[in-house]
Amino acid sequence: MSADVSKLLKKIEADDVKFIRLQFTDVLGMPKNAAIPVAQAEKSLTDGTWFDGSSIDGFTRIEESDMLLKADPDSYAVLPWRPSEGKVARFVCDVYTYGNKPFEGDPRYALKKTMAEAAKLGYTLNTGPELEFFLFNLVNGKPTTQFSDTGAYFDLAPNDASENVRREIVMSLTQMGFEIEMSHHEVAASQHEINFKYTDAVTTADRVITQKFATKAIALKYGLHASFMAKPVGGINGSGMHTHCSLSKGGKNAFFDADSEKGLSQTALYYIGGLLKHAKAITRVANPTINSYKRLVPGYEAPCYISWSTTNRSALIRVPAARGSGTRTEFRSPDPMCNPYLTFACMLAAGLDGVKNKIMPPDSTDVNIYHLSEKERKKMKIEMLPGSLAESQENLMKDKVLCDALGSHIVENLARIAEVETDSFRLAVHPWELERYLATY
Repeated sequence: MSADVSKLLKKIEADDVKFIRLQFTDVLGMPKNAAIPVAQAEKSLTDGTWFDGSSIDGFTRIEESDMLLKADPDSYAVLPWRPSEGKVARFVCDVYTYGNKPFEGDPRYALKKTMAEAAKLGYTLNTGPELEFFLFNLVNGKPTTQFSDTGAYFDLAPNDASENVRREIVMSLTQMGFEIEMSHHEVAASQHEINFKYTDAVTTADRVITQKFATKAIALKYGLHASFMAKPVGGINGSGMHTHCSLSKGGKNAFFDADSEKGLSQTALYYIGGLLKHAKAITRVANPTINSYKRLVPGYEAPCYISWSTTNRSALIRVPAARGSGTRTEFRSPDPMCNPYLTFACMLAAGLDGVKNKIMPPDSTDVNIYHLSEKERKKMKIEMLPGSLAESQENLMKDKVLCDALGSHIVENLARIAEVETDSFRLAVHPWELERYLATY
């Protein structure tokens, strides 16, 4: 047993942990876990834990189902909302197959692989997402879309009746090692946002998954359902996951250049050029469901036009005002239904393509694009993001850079999922259709 494992086992014992969750995600970004008693911790940390992956969506076929979970020691955290007696901790795990090979269908591996490609050029991707979500009432234990408060942007109690829920979420995440930067009520009734400090993309993706399941678990304690659905209620703002990102090199921000007109380095401009070039394909993983495309429409603060700007929020990519170490881009299309590992992997692969091939972006669009006519947008060569899951899947399949980054196993499963989802939606009879046609025809 290594000294590091021995030290970690002593930490587990000192924390009075009785159960350990071995956490990983499927292709859809759904957190999965296997629970082991603390007596199995040493074996799990040294040899790994075998499990049957055949029933995990997007993983593997039954004839090659045995898989190994290898815990990431740096991800150890006690779950604060669990009982104080019989404490539960978790590790984020990497998934391996026979021969000690990383499993190509593991979303975390896809991101790690792309981060390794960036490292060859000397770069590290840092990301900082802003997760929006709704807190709805539970009725008879089932989720509804009934608002739990009538608050608006940055409201206080009594309009923001859920501030205590947010407070407990923030306290729990802080105990798990997050550095929370801000939490507040969002624009729509019952809509909220909690932001944590940026870090390397793998750690950030781990934290996105953690924040989502922590939020859901704590909301349940208050008789509420936390929903990260992109557009749960028509006619009001949907929930986004605006993602701030920057490349660092040698510990310094590679996006900043004090001598350039906008304070942006050539690296930053090339990165933006790569993101814009691959934006339609990135949409498949950043906006992964039928429902996602009901958010990407004009009028509700969600971007739908492929452009960039340093001044306005209607663009797909915004460059916030901060410069120096805070120089970054904000990619505004992702929603919190996305798998963060796949989304960050695709964003990084696209940006690296821009850097390697010196792809300059078009001129920035510094006017409100929502106010432009279709003719004006065509003149400015501003294209739209895909309008459906099927369209974004088609764009992904044509994008070799992103397909190579994700790997054939994940790409094939994304194609399968998109086809099943699209067919299921196409064959369903929607309440809107009944309301519109049943009495008339």
